[in-house]
Amino acid sequence: MKKYLLIVSLVLLGFTANSQELQIPLNNDYHMEVDAAAYSSEYIFHTALRGWSESQFDGIINIDSVKNLYRIKINRQGKFSNYIWNSVLNDDFIRLKNDEIYFAINPYIDFQVGSDGHRTTWVNTRGAEIKGTLGKKFAFYANARENQAVFPEYVDAYCSATRVVPGQGHANGFKKNGRDYTNAAAYISYRPAKWIDATLGYGKNFIGDGYRSMMLSDNAANYPYFKVRADFWRIQYTCLYAQMTDRNTVMADNTYARKWAVIHYLDFAVTKRLNIGFFDAVMAAAQTHQQVMVNDSTYTTIDMRRGFDFHYLNPIIFLRSAEYYSGASADNALLGLNASFIIGKHTTIYGQFVLDEMTVKRFIAFKGYTGNKQSYQLGVKSYDCFGVKNLFLQLEGNIVRPYMYSHTPQGTGNSVGEDNYAHYNEPLAHPWGGNLWEMVARVQYNWKRWYFQYKLNYGQYGDDWDVENNVWANYGHNVYNDYSTAIPLDWDENGHDTYNGHYLLTGRKTTMMMNDFIVSYLVNSAYSMNIFAEVTHRSYKAQGLDNQNDLIFSFGIRTSLDRKYYDF
Repeated sequence: MKKYLLIVSLVLLGFTANSQELQIPLNNDYHMEVDAAAYSSEYIFHTALRGWSESQFDGIINIDSVKNLYRIKINRQGKFSNYIWNSVLNDDFIRLKNDEIYFAINPYIDFQVGSDGHRTTWVNTRGAEIKGTLGKKFAFYANARENQAVFPEYVDAYCSATRVVPGQGHANGFKKNGRDYTNAAAYISYRPAKWIDATLGYGKNFIGDGYRSMMLSDNAANYPYFKVRADFWRIQYTCLYAQMTDRNTVMADNTYARKWAVIHYLDFAVTKRLNIGFFDAVMAAAQTHQQVMVNDSTYTTIDMRRGFDFHYLNPIIFLRSAEYYSGASADNALLGLNASFIIGKHTTIYGQFVLDEMTVKRFIAFKGYTGNKQSYQLGVKSYDCFGVKNLFLQLEGNIVRPYMYSHTPQGTGNSVGEDNYAHYNEPLAHPWGGNLWEMVARVQYNWKRWYFQYKLNYGQYGDDWDVENNVWANYGHNVYNDYSTAIPLDWDENGHDTYNGHYLLTGRKTTMMMNDFIVSYLVNSAYSMNIFAEVTHRSYKAQGLDNQNDLIFSFGIRTSLDRKYYDF
């Protein structure tokens, strides 16, 4: 109910403001022409921070003209009949547009049925989106969905373990094997001047040029945020303030623990081909836990509401001193570098490096020190590859060190684990967590309204399990584990733990491979409604466990505006 009230509030607030353009959906698979224009050597474009706004494409590509590429000519007798068929095949379902106002309502659905070889699977999603602009400076958007589903067994096991549907919110039970869940998103955007815009929303953001992001991905559930973005000369600078939820910690008043995320991202377009981005983030718990003496021999732990620390409103990137003004801080800080370079016309090499912690002396010693926490990404992708119109290829590699994105309490009165880089029981970066390497290969080709998509995920991670002793042990995979509980693996001559020996894939070595193939037909380009058939082969091998091989297929009709990550 709170989510729906937020949506209504945002939309009503929108009609009292002044104006700005809509954002491009994070899942843009059905409009690759827009992505190809962004990753073109002909223009200066800041690609890394998404969602992109339509105003960023001024002078580059007309968004409406892209959708009109798929337009089917309707020539039926009767004005009302033409309107209905255009609403189904070409335009927004309900649409009002003139020089000053654009307003639309569209269905948001996902009706599918299939099997994983063990059970019949299905999804039943009903919802709608509302969007519009007032003038040229203001835009608003909202969607709400009600869902029931029976997922493949491995997804259902994930729901049971985390109590959430991947990226979509709380997983309630539904009948025997089903899940019942709701999700919603909304934002209002205002551009008072050409060089600056602000967005107040409930949704997701993404930083990077790859399929995954080591900085901020759209893997976890929606969250409330406020984003200010400035564009001047060759620089785009963004401040993002968000409130995250830790469902593993329940406060005394039975509410889930909250934490604040403050993210700065500075992108510098060195040339039309080369972009370099600088990233920092601080995760700060919104409460502390303190021991208070009740009498001479009894103590109790109480929850203390910390609130938002206004030192973090500082808009300057890398100014970590703002954190120290708050006192001895247990907050979690990350630094990162993102870069992309365009070769030829539409081929891009991209990469990321994110630093959580590092001791230089121990890093260059290569002894697997737990405090050396980094993640890496390197990839290449190409649009209109080999001169073939609408052919997209991508190859990407990701490495995440053990204990990356996790955190630990530091002293009495500080937070106890809520400062990890995660939200609503899921990582905010790579969905597998830490202690992993992965390769992703993607191929997509579309012909008229037909789309063919293939994706391969292959990788390994060290799970948090001691195979030899058959007990749980913290090897740095689950980002919710306190990394001060890392299992000792190396001792000095005095028998003290050196905190070394934590190399990539320590723990229970797990190998995962997924092959996924989708054929779809675009029914309506205005809101990416499509009819699809999908086949997935999943292979899961873990030390000491039986191998799993699942062949999953499904078909149906759906609206594809956000990306769902079931590749784990």
